[in-house]
Amino acid sequence: MVRQDVTRRGFLAMAGAAALTGRAVAAEAEARPIRYVDSLLTLPEDLADFGRAGLSALICDVSNGQGVYNEDGTPDYFRTYDGNIDRTVTRLAGSADAFVARRGSDIGSRPGCAIVMQMQTTTPIGTDLSRIARFHGKGLRVLQFTHHRDEPFAGGALERVQSGLTPLGIDGLAEMNRLRIVPDVAHGSVPTMVEAAQRSATPIVLSHGAARAIVDNPRCAPDTAIRAIAEKGGVIGIFMLSFWLTPDPVPTVDHLLAHIRHVARIGGIDAVGIANDFSLAGHNVDAAFVQGYREWWVAMRDEGLPGFDAPLRHVVIPELNRIDRMARIHAALERDGFRAGEIEKIMGGNWTRVLIDVLG
Repeated sequence: MVRQDVTRRGFLAMAGAAALTGRAVAAEAEARPIRYVDSLLTLPEDLADFGRAGLSALICDVSNGQGVYNEDGTPDYFRTYDGNIDRTVTRLAGSADAFVARRGSDIGSRPGCAIVMQMQTTTPIGTDLSRIARFHGKGLRVLQFTHHRDEPFAGGALERVQSGLTPLGIDGLAEMNRLRIVPDVAHGSVPTMVEAAQRSATPIVLSHGAARAIVDNPRCAPDTAIRAIAEKGGVIGIFMLSFWLTPDPVPTVDHLLAHIRHVARIGGIDAVGIANDFSLAGHNVDAAFVQGYREWWVAMRDEGLPGFDAPLRHVVIPELNRIDRMARIHAALERDGFRAGEIEKIMGGNWTRVLIDVLG
């Protein structure tokens, strides 16, 4: 080996050049606009709202939510599918505001918000796994195992007896992996979350949820599930429905930040993102709006489910009940001391990474 001497002056010159290069890279990162990605919403009535919200991408639920009453008169909620994929594709055709994304790399590839279609249920699959490929062919890219209750694929969060993936669900997960569909464990039981993470060949996600260490409710993920999803390379989206974020009388953006900090501490900064799970432009939070949620909440309490004993006092965080909420969350993260690179990951970088990892 030829020995190469470096003088002190030469060493300092190289160190200075490296420092300049580092500062240039940092400056470029600071100047690069952050892509905001929301991991659970439905299409707004006005597609121009995507631009007003600053969204680069959205995991868009195309299942159909229905409120129902059980035989005993208690309110309940479930999701079905009635052709919304085809309607979504038709509606976005030719739009300058949004487009259907079939690959994660489509995000940022053209103007407008990249719409990644998702279903919050496997009910439309039934027991015919060939339907997964059929929906994939139409553009479906994220599939949620269950919505609150047990479904043929997996156990739901809101069941007194908790169960995980069924044999059908195990085969269905393998089919999602084969087709490169993102498995989504939101609304699932803890066994469903953990088993899906352990069995999946790709990252999985919890598209919209919160931390059970802060709010002890089965709709929130315990640390064991957060770790399992993070170890698989997945992301947990912290959502805006305030009753999942705090039992305090008045919800604030600090309650949202507490969940973000907790998931980042347990799963790492690469494991946390932002979800909405309510109207992009915000809700008219009147008494009737809140009462609808309260009736369902009381029904869950009367059923004996844990976590519903405290009264439901609110539904949304007032300061985030507006179309510019992503920018407001961004600013709140800055005030809270998160670094620029961490904010970029939380606000959209982590979701973009997972979507590229799974969808290409």
